[in-house]
Amino acid sequence: MKLQDAVKKETVFVTAGTFIAGAGVCILFYLLHKAMPESVPFGLPVILGSLLGCGVASLNFFMMALMVQKVASMENQDMAYQTVRVSFRQRMFLQLGWGILALVIPAFNGAAGIIPLFIPSLLIKARGIFMGNTNK
Repeated sequence: MKLQDAVKKETVFVTAGTFIAGAGVCILFYLLHKAMPESVPFGLPVILGSLLGCGVASLNFFMMALMVQKVASMENQDMAYQTVRVSFRQRMFLQLGWGILALVIPAFNGAAGIIPLFIPSLLIKARGIFMGNTNK
C-alpha cells in the first residue's frame, strides 16, 4: 500500500506539533518545579517521559491514518468495520501499555509520559477551530 500524501502531511503536522507541545510540557514542569520544588519533580524522568509519550502519541496517530487509508479503499463494509475495530483495540492497548510503563518504571515521570497522549487530538481540534474548513 502506497502512503497517500494526505497521510504524510497530517502525520508530519501531528508529529511536529506533538513534540513541540511535549517541549512545552517539559517547560511547564520546570516552571512548576521552580515554584514548588517539593511538589513537582523535574529532571531526566520528565524529559524521557515526555519524549516517549510524544513518540507513542505520534505512532498512534500514524497507525490510525494508515487504517483510515486502508478502510477507505475497502468495498466490503463488514470487513472495513472489523478493520476499524481491530485497529482501535491495538492502538488503545499501545497507549494503555505505555501509560502503565510510564507510571511503573522510575525512569519516567508518569504525568509527563501520559499528557502527550492527549496532544494530537487537541492539535486537530485547535486547527479545526482556528483554520476552519479549508476544503471549500
